[in-house]
Amino acid sequence: MKRLGVMLLVAASSVVLVACGSNGVGSNIGSSKTQLTGNGSGSNYQSLIKDGHYQVSKSSGVDQSQTSNTFNLQGFQRGLQNISKKEFSPDKYIFQEGQYISTDTTYNWLGRKTKDNPEGLNPYQPNKKIVPEYLQQIDEQDYLQQEGGKMKLKGMTIGIGLNSVYYYTKEKYGAQYSKHLTDADIEANGKEIANKVLARMRQNKDTKNIPIVIALYKAAPDDSLVGGNFIASSVNKAGEKEVGSWSKIDEKNYVLPVASGEKVPNANDEAAFNEFKNKTQGFFPNLSGITAQAHYTDGSLSAMTINVTTQFYSYTEINSFTQYLQNAAQKYLPTGTPIEIQVGSTNGVQSYLYRGKNDKKFSAHVFTNY
Repeated sequence: MKRLGVMLLVAASSVVLVACGSNGVGSNIGSSKTQLTGNGSGSNYQSLIKDGHYQVSKSSGVDQSQTSNTFNLQGFQRGLQNISKKEFSPDKYIFQEGQYISTDTTYNWLGRKTKDNPEGLNPYQPNKKIVPEYLQQIDEQDYLQQEGGKMKLKGMTIGIGLNSVYYYTKEKYGAQYSKHLTDADIEANGKEIANKVLARMRQNKDTKNIPIVIALYKAAPDDSLVGGNFIASSVNKAGEKEVGSWSKIDEKNYVLPVASGEKVPNANDEAAFNEFKNKTQGFFPNLSGITAQAHYTDGSLSAMTINVTTQFYSYTEINSFTQYLQNAAQKYLPTGTPIEIQVGSTNGVQSYLYRGKNDKKFSAHVFTNY
C-alpha cells in the first residue's frame, strides 16, 4: 500500500558493468556512483538509483499493454514484492526493477509459439481452432547485496500472470468471445510455463547461480472491480533448472458491499464496512458511492482499500468530510490490518487516509490541486 512520505537519498557503493547474456537476458548495473532510496526497514525495500536516475524495468510498459484491468496490474506487482520479502528480507537486500529480461524478450515469451517465434510460451494455435492463451504477464524483480564494495545480484523473483478468462475473436475486427478457464488448467499451465522460464534464466551466467522465486498469479476478468490473486510460489535454489516443489497460496479478493449470494470469509468485516458506509452516507448525503476492495490471506483480512466518490468541490467541504472520515474509520473499520481510503470526484483525488497494520490512528491528507 502507498504511504505518504519523503524518500531520503543516502550514499552507497559503486557497481560494476556486467555483460549481456543470451535470450535477451542482460544486465543494466553499470560502473558509476549509486544511491539508495530511503533507509532499510523490516517492511520496505531500499531501491537502487544509478547516475541520478531510478532504474526502471527493462520491460517497463509491457504489463500495462497486456491487461485492461488496472486492479490486476496493481495486485500483481504489489503482491509479488510481498512474496519476495519472505525470501529476500528488506533488511538484507536492495530492490531493483527487473534488468535481465528485455522488452523484446518479454513480448516474445508472451506470444504464441510459432515458427517465427519459437520462444513463445503461449501454445501454438492451428488455423480455425480455438486454443486459449494462459500467459498474460511476466514481471521480474531483482534483489541485490553489497559484496566487496560492489552491488551484486543475489536473488530474483519472477511473477507469472495467468488468464482466468481467454478473450478472442473469430475474425479480424470481429465480435469478441470469452472462454472461462478452469482453476486446474490455469495452475497446470502456469507450472509448465514456470519450468520453461526457470530453465531459460539458468542459461545466463548472471542468473545461473542465484536463488529464483517464481510465483503464479491468476488474473481477474477484465470487468472485475478487484484484482486477481496469487495461487502458488516456489523457491528455487542456486543452479536448479526445474521447479522442485510448490507452496499453495490462499488469497481472495472481494468487493464490498458484496453481491447478492456472495459471502466474505469473515462476516464481521463486512458488517464493519457497512456500518462505516451507512454512517458516512447518513451524515453526508452528497456522495456518489462508497465501495471497498477487501483482500484476504489464509481466510483473514490482510488489506482493505476504500474508494469514496463525492460531489464536494470546495476545500472546506473536503476538509470537514476528511476529518469526519478519520474519526468514523477509526471507530467502525476493522483493526489490525492496513486500510487506505481514497476520496475523489470527477475533478480528481481530493483526500487520502491511511492506517498501517500496527498504527493506532489514521493519518490524513487533503489535496489542494484537484
